[in-house]
Amino acid sequence: MPATERLYYADSHLIEFEARVVDVTERVSGWTAVVLDRTAFYPTGGGQPSDTGTLNGSRVVECIDDGDRGVLHVLQGLAPARDAIVSGRVDWLRRLDHMQQHTGQHILSQAFVKLFNAPTKSFRVLETTCEIDVELSDPSTETIERAVELANNVVWEDRAIAIHNVSSEEAAAMALRKEPAREGELRLIEIEGFDLTPCGGTHAYRTGEVGMIAMRSWERAKGLTRIEFVAGLRALADYRKANRTARDVAALFSTARDDVPQHAAQLVEENKGLHRQVRALEEVAAGVEAERLLASAVIQRDGTRLVSHIFDSGNAEFLKKIVHALISHPQTIALLGSCDKDAARLIFARSAGAPGDMNALMREACSLLDGRGGGKPDMAQGGGKNIARLSEAVERAAQSLTGA
Repeated sequence: MPATERLYYADSHLIEFEARVVDVTERVSGWTAVVLDRTAFYPTGGGQPSDTGTLNGSRVVECIDDGDRGVLHVLQGLAPARDAIVSGRVDWLRRLDHMQQHTGQHILSQAFVKLFNAPTKSFRVLETTCEIDVELSDPSTETIERAVELANNVVWEDRAIAIHNVSSEEAAAMALRKEPAREGELRLIEIEGFDLTPCGGTHAYRTGEVGMIAMRSWERAKGLTRIEFVAGLRALADYRKANRTARDVAALFSTARDDVPQHAAQLVEENKGLHRQVRALEEVAAGVEAERLLASAVIQRDGTRLVSHIFDSGNAEFLKKIVHALISHPQTIALLGSCDKDAARLIFARSAGAPGDMNALMREACSLLDGRGGGKPDMAQGGGKNIARLSEAVERAAQSLTGA
């Protein structure tokens, strides 16, 4: 069976065509895979997802490159018969999106080479964004934006994009951005006066079709610099989303959109000050609560004061502050518990010189709560989901210390 003629190689804007069905097979998914003698559908490959569309009205949900066998068109719906002549139509907006992202990647990748001699090692078109992994030493937002600016200048110059089919020998004499991945006849994509690279994907006629390229974020990943970007329609959608978010946040501050960073920074500083005040007040409150608890402590024969108490609620940090305030007094043991949402929380602690192994007590208490915990002989923490036995857990710990 001869390989499928790939019409998208010669014309990426061709979205309607007729072809003959040369093979029909059932897929494991229950759908049908159709092979045509010619197709304008691009199959998944090179970091670019496949086209979708219709064949005689049936949905083409995916296209798969099956090598010498050709392109498999996975259909959802009525499958045509072998040797039938079918009409195919590629979803244009999806094709345009992929052309913009892929062409944008060529331009952006060459910008990094031109400015920083930093080659692209991998490329991915994701659902809403794209990624390139670049060998860029000492990356920064400023250096990456320089490459993005150069790339956009190339886009707005509306340079011509040409396709060349050459042999491996001819390609070897050319200044290619990257080495070809195979031998034999090669398909080269040339961006006028800027880039020349082997590629089998779909690309724009001119750089102006890309519209614009925008960097969303970057990070270090596996020794490379991973850059998330969007181009064309995706860049417009990303701007609209970001602008809507900025305006919504500005409305919360009752200010203009561009004044949000200043107001947000001011709010963060005010919030830090309030947190410092809250922590200071919690220290005071913890001290007052500790004095109240000490007043009702059980005095043991050796003079040790035993404080056991369960709070109806309370966050873990405030509970710790109370414990530390209690054990700042000599010869004091604190067995405290609280209900934190749907779980019981425990903190056991003793001052220096007071008797008892808080770690051992905690493990035993947590077994009653269907939970876990531990720590050191002088302080341990834990909890569990069996809130109903919280009082029993604290009482047993107290009894272990008093010998009752």
